[in-house]
Amino acid sequence: MHHHPIRTTLRFVAGVLSLAGPMLAAEPAVRAPRAVAAMAQAASPEAIAEYRRKLAEYQEARAAFEQQAGAYWKLIADKRRTRNAKRRDRQPIMLDDYVLEQPPVYDGPKRPVNPEPEPEGPPREGKYIPVVADLLKAAREQFQWQPQQPANDIDFKRTYARFAAASGLTREQAVRVYAFETGGNGRHDSQSGFRGNRAISTAIGYNQLLTTNTVELLAEQGPLFVRLLGERVTQTNGPARAVLEQKLSVLKKMVAVARSVPDDWSAHEKIGDTEQGWAMHAMVLDIDVGPMLQTHKLLTSVLFARAKGYARPLTAAELEMMNLTGDGTGFDMVTMPQPMREQVPTSNFFQRSGYERNPVAVRHNTVAKLLAVTDSRMDSLSGLPGSKDLAAAF
Repeated sequence: MHHHPIRTTLRFVAGVLSLAGPMLAAEPAVRAPRAVAAMAQAASPEAIAEYRRKLAEYQEARAAFEQQAGAYWKLIADKRRTRNAKRRDRQPIMLDDYVLEQPPVYDGPKRPVNPEPEPEGPPREGKYIPVVADLLKAAREQFQWQPQQPANDIDFKRTYARFAAASGLTREQAVRVYAFETGGNGRHDSQSGFRGNRAISTAIGYNQLLTTNTVELLAEQGPLFVRLLGERVTQTNGPARAVLEQKLSVLKKMVAVARSVPDDWSAHEKIGDTEQGWAMHAMVLDIDVGPMLQTHKLLTSVLFARAKGYARPLTAAELEMMNLTGDGTGFDMVTMPQPMREQVPTSNFFQRSGYERNPVAVRHNTVAKLLAVTDSRMDSLSGLPGSKDLAAAF
């Protein structure tokens, strides 16, 4: 599998939001009329002079911090490159192949508030994240097809459990990852998080696949999915067979699109950002193909570890690290002996922007602590009804 390095820093944030508690919808900033009136009055020369003095102080402190932080995150990247090279040459990874200090934290003065009203720039439009209704619409328009969704979620859980078990995932791995990823009650069409009524991620389903994951899995596992669905067609008769035949022809088209670009994360991400990619992502909702995609999202990590000579079965928390941060990065954590896990900061596995947006990695700031909080979260969420239903389906 050709992974973009630490490809899933944002994905990690989406996946661990459940650790940090439910997301609150962002409240729009409303200025009180009095505050607006006060701003409209001209600020005194003294207030402006005081503001400029404080701003200079802030800028100086911030520049010093940026220099320190820049050096730290450069060292993180350098050490990662060294580890990758050593791993390629089959050399052992030692403690000093990691940065052992925690990242610097800015503790200087806050940016002062300008007493003069500042001209407001145009509001920044974030990239639109599709929701399930968008995926269904795209599937209709791009492939004249709709995924076959279950009458109730238990049916999807049964199909997923059957396929996952047959493919070599254990019940414990599947249930605990499901519990962590969905908060213990997720449905096959659960989307990861919303701010107000806007989605913040395309992550959907029991193992929270992003559009890019779906495109990548169709590219890499597509021929297997086509073969398995083809076998189902031959065993089916009547109207159900016609439905499966149409699904098979759509799946073949999707696989052809996914395989028409180089097999790397950024090429797959480009497709994932188009309506064609949204339509492909609708496959995660389908009762026949969805469980294959959900299973292989985890199975590729299991096989990756096995191919690297890691014989011990992955715990669910270890598998989750690979699921969230990408196989290469997660494997780095998984293969670390316990004494090292207790000393190595989680910052070694992130890019700066992803780390700073991730309160869980910052709070649980060593590999051991991050795995422990993931495990305890899995423990508590495995007792919820959705998790129990999935366990019963195995």
